[in-house]
Amino acid sequence: SPANVSTSTSGAGGMLMGTALDKSGSKTSAPRDASKSAAGQDDGAGRTSSGHASDREASRAAAGAQALHSAIASLRQALQSMPEIAELSRNIVIEQTKEGLDISLMDEQGRSMFPEGSIRPYERTRLVLNALAPTLRKLPNRLSVTGHTASARPGSVPAVDPWSLTTGRALAVREILSGAGLPNDRFASVSGKADTEPVFLDNPYVPQNRRVRITLLNEEPPLPPGPLR
Repeated sequence: SPANVSTSTSGAGGMLMGTALDKSGSKTSAPRDASKSAAGQDDGAGRTSSGHASDREASRAAAGAQALHSAIASLRQALQSMPEIAELSRNIVIEQTKEGLDISLMDEQGRSMFPEGSIRPYERTRLVLNALAPTLRKLPNRLSVTGHTASARPGSVPAVDPWSLTTGRALAVREILSGAGLPNDRFASVSGKADTEPVFLDNPYVPQNRRVRITLLNEEPPLPPGPLR
C-alpha cells in the first residue's frame, strides 16, 4: 500500500470535527426543579441537560472518527491509483496526531523527495502532491505545511542554512498544492522548523528527519461574519 497509516490515537480524537449540527429538537417549557444542579437539570422528559451534552459529544466523536477513516481511505486511494509512484510507499506516512491528520513526505535512505540542498522537489514528489490535491480540496480542514530537516553531523557544515531550506521546501509544497486547485484561504500556515523537531530524537542525523509535513488541522470551523450578541 503506497501510504503507511499509523493507528496511533494520540490527541483529542476530534479529527475533522465541527461540521455536525445539533438536531436534538426543541426543549420542554416545563418549570425546572430548583433542586437539580445547573450541570444536570431535568428537561421534563426524564433526561438531564448533561445527558444531552453527552449525547452530542458522542455523536460528534462518532462523526469525527468516521470522517477520519474516510479521509485516510480517500488519500490512500488517490495514491494507489498512480502505480508510477508505488516506489515511494515508504516515503509517504499518514498518521493522526494531536494537531490533526499528518501527511509526511519523508526521505528514506537512497530515496529523497528533494535534491540535496534544493528547495525544488523531484518530479516524483510533484506527482504525489498532485495526486493528493483533489482529495485535500474536498475536505473542509485548513492546512499547515511545515518543513523539517536532519541535523548536520558533528564537524560538518550544512551547505544551505537549514531554516531557509525547510521554509523554502514548505513554500514549494504550498505552491504546488495551490497550483493544483487549493485556494489560498485553505492554508493556515507555512513554516520551516530546520532540525529542531526530528522524528528520531536519539538519531537526528538519519534521512527520515528530512520531511515536509502537511497537516489537516483539527479545528472548529470559523464563525460566520456578523455582530457579536
